[in-house]
This record gives sequence, structure tokens and C-alpha cells, in this order.
Amino acid sequence: MRPGPETRLSMRMGTQDPKTTVVLRSVSERSIPSVVQECMELCEWESWVPRDATIVLKPNLCTIVPEQMEKSNTDTALTAAVCEVLLSRTKRIYIGEADHLRRTAQQGFELTGHAELARKLGIQVVNFSEVPRVKVACEPIGEIEMPRLLIEADAFITLPVLKTHALTYFTGSLKNQWGCVPQHNRILLHQLIDPLLASLQQMLQPKLSIMDAIVGMEGRGPVNGEPRRLDLILAGRDAVAVDATAMRLVGLDPQHTKHLVLAGEQGFGRIKAEEIEIDGNWQQHATQFKPAKMDWAIASMLYMSQYPWFVKYILEQNYVFYPVRSFVQFLRRLGIVGNV
Repeated sequence: MRPGPETRLSMRMGTQDPKTTVVLRSVSERSIPSVVQECMELCEWESWVPRDATIVLKPNLCTIVPEQMEKSNTDTALTAAVCEVLLSRTKRIYIGEADHLRRTAQQGFELTGHAELARKLGIQVVNFSEVPRVKVACEPIGEIEMPRLLIEADAFITLPVLKTHALTYFTGSLKNQWGCVPQHNRILLHQLIDPLLASLQQMLQPKLSIMDAIVGMEGRGPVNGEPRRLDLILAGRDAVAVDATAMRLVGLDPQHTKHLVLAGEQGFGRIKAEEIEIDGNWQQHATQFKPAKMDWAIASMLYMSQYPWFVKYILEQNYVFYPVRSFVQFLRRLGIVGNV
């Protein structure tokens, strides 16, 4: 008989404890490095990082537009702090990202400061779209090509940003892992994004999630929403629990995020509040975010993105995409583009 979801989860987490812990810390009166080090120590990082281990980190580097980067991307100082802790045990540290439709991973590394960070610390940035790949089982599409480095690493660490998302309601640890898929036009898979994100969680099994909630985003995320400064960092060994806790912290309902629900149901993490212990001052930091709403423009793009010709000739072409986007933004200001 196959073990049930909770037993499988306990086996993956290396514990039979029915609860998991999410650490919540403020950086308003402390430095980011000191808070990150405390979070990692509370998550017992040395117990799962052997000497000279290969570690892959995935920050959220979803935009290179200067005015959007602070609210959209993982703070470089947070990435640096994680790397500096890890360097006491290993130098085989890789910061990874895949190409996007209209920019390369290299552009993301350079313009966000992650390339300079890697040079300074003597570690490497890796374009997931350019390294050798292996085929890995991935429901519901059967197989998917993934970076060999990522699959064979001793530990994978996800460094998401706390944001709302017009398509998936929330983007955190699990949605950040979408950027591990090496094909630049992975938007073609958006029709299946929720079960795919749950499968990626099973496949990658992140050892640690450290969420950047220093400056988060509410409203029409993941890049066009409004910034919200929280000056917080959340951390935990269970990425699903970190996402669910972050959502509750800002007044969002985890049950509205389908990929998180699927991951919880399949035993890839804990989503229920009663199964999660909070190490931190919840009452002091709890707040309310404006949720993202899907309007007809976003719904239409989601539908059309299943067609390769639309992605190649519309979404990938800046001279087409940006004028269309400006027109849609104009219609939104007029109140013409309503919510679904």
C-alpha cells in the first residue's frame, strides 16, 4: 500500500511532526543579513547542507524595468545574505533563472545586481535555459525538460517575493519555481499552470523558502501592482506552508490559489493553519492586501497564449506587445475593461 499524503510529506520533510514552523521576522530595526542568518539557523540549515554541497538558489527576477524592480524582484541584499551564510560550508553555490519572453536571464542578473553579487562572492549565476537538461516526469503533461544542475543539486532554495498575481491570485515560493522551467516561452503552458506548479514542488522539493516581504506587491501583480513596504522576511522548510502563511498574513485566502491547494492535497506541503506554527509577532505585522483581479484582457491573453503563433508574433515582439499593452491600460483607466 502506498503511504498517504501526510505520511509522504513527513518522509520528504524527514520528520513525523504533524506541524511545520514558519519564521516571521522584521528588518525594520535589524539588518537583512542578521535576520536571514537567524531564519536559516532556526531552519537548521547546517543539518541539510553538507560540506562542499551543490546549492541552487532561485530568486524572483521577473522584470528589468527599473521602476518595477524593487516591488517585483527579490532584494539582492537578501540573496547576498543567504549566500554569505552558505559560504561557511560550501562555495558551490549557483543563482539560477531562466530566460523570459522579452529578456534573457543574463539581463536579469546584470540589471538587478545579482551578477555583480556573484562576482564579489566568487559564486556563479546560471541561465537555466542554456545548461544541459534532463527529462523529468511532470503531471499533467507527462514529461518536461529541466536543468540537470537543478535536479542533481544537493539542495534547492527558493527566494520568492510576497506578491499578488492576476493569474494565480498569489505568487510566492511555488510560483517562483515557474522560472526554473528552461523554455523561454513557457507561457504556452499557462493553461495547465496550477497542476504544473504543484508538480514542480514535488520535483524540486525545496529545502528552504525565504520570502522577501520587505517590499511586497498588492493589486494587479506580479509586476503592475502597487508596492507595499512590510519590512518582513518569512522562512520555512515547507514552501507550501510559507506561501499559505504569507497569504493569511496579508488577508488573502490560500484556498483561492489553486496550485497551493493542489500541492497541499497531494502531500507536498502543509496548507492548513492548524498545521502551521508561527515563530514571530503575527499580531504586529498582520495587514490587508488588495487582491489581484482578473479582467477580460488578462483572461483573453491567457486563452490565446496556448497558441504558438500568438506567443511568437504578438507576445514576444516588443513593437507589437507594448503598444497593445498601452492601449489596454488606457481602456482600464476608462473603466472599459471589466473584471471576469
